[in-house]
Amino acid sequence: MALIKSVRGFTPQIGNNVYLADNATIIGDVIIGDDCSIWFNTVLRGDVNSIRIGNRVNIQDGSVIHTLYEKSVAEIGDDVSIGHNVVIHGAKIENGALIGMGAVVLDHAIVGEGALVAAGAVVLSGTIVEAGSLYGGTPAKFIKKLDPEQSKEINQKIARNYLMYSEWYK
Repeated sequence: MALIKSVRGFTPQIGNNVYLADNATIIGDVIIGDDCSIWFNTVLRGDVNSIRIGNRVNIQDGSVIHTLYEKSVAEIGDDVSIGHNVVIHGAKIENGALIGMGAVVLDHAIVGEGALVAAGAVVLSGTIVEAGSLYGGTPAKFIKKLDPEQSKEINQKIARNYLMYSEWYK
């Protein structure tokens, strides 16, 4: 059973049809929308500020979402896929974005709608990742614009697949 812990008077709020892996950890000021999946060894630590997660979001194994005390919040839109071992620290990830495995997205960065952050990329604090674009590298830089239909299809397919995978565990 996932560890769901209240802290500082905040208790996590979990939407409908959400899969929480047995060793996922959800702490404090965290709100998770409907049809999400939070996978093994993932930590959503809303102890120092808020974490808001939309609908149909998958946060894959080993990822960590956290914030800065009184300085940043983490906001994840709808239909977002967050790959294995990702760190999101006080950043905003807009609808339909995909964050590749092992990427790091730092405080006050914004990943635009339908954007893709490549595996292993480091998105520095305050960076604006343009909607519908691919960013990669360390530090992450613009690589190219993505075909909007192809990007949407890929991102939605991953999100749908994770909904299916989560059903296997319920």
